[in-house]
Amino acid sequence: QVHLVESGGGLVQPGGSLRLSCAASGFTFSTFTMSWVRQAREKGLEWISDITYDGNKIYVNESVKGRFTVSRDNAGSTLYLEMNNLKADDTAVYYCMGVGYFGQGTQVTVSS
Repeated sequence: QVHLVESGGGLVQPGGSLRLSCAASGFTFSTFTMSWVRQAREKGLEWISDITYDGNKIYVNESVKGRFTVSRDNAGSTLYLEMNNLKADDTAVYYCMGVGYFGQGTQVTVSS
């Protein structure tokens, strides 16, 4: 059974940083492209970034390019999202996605 469990969200001031994690289980993590998406209140899902199975190719939404960095630890079956210079518009629930599944999400709130 596939499980994706996000963590690391919270309340942060504008300009601050957070590191999100996504612990994966129930599938061979190292063979799948993984993604981060987010959903702000009353808005649709927004794709943030993809990372290929080996980490060699990364694709990033222009809205977060230069501020967000995706990475993965295949040995530990964990996906990461490093978020820097956070803005109020980054406030959303962040989900990791892979093999057609989403995690439960982690709330990121950027506010002073």
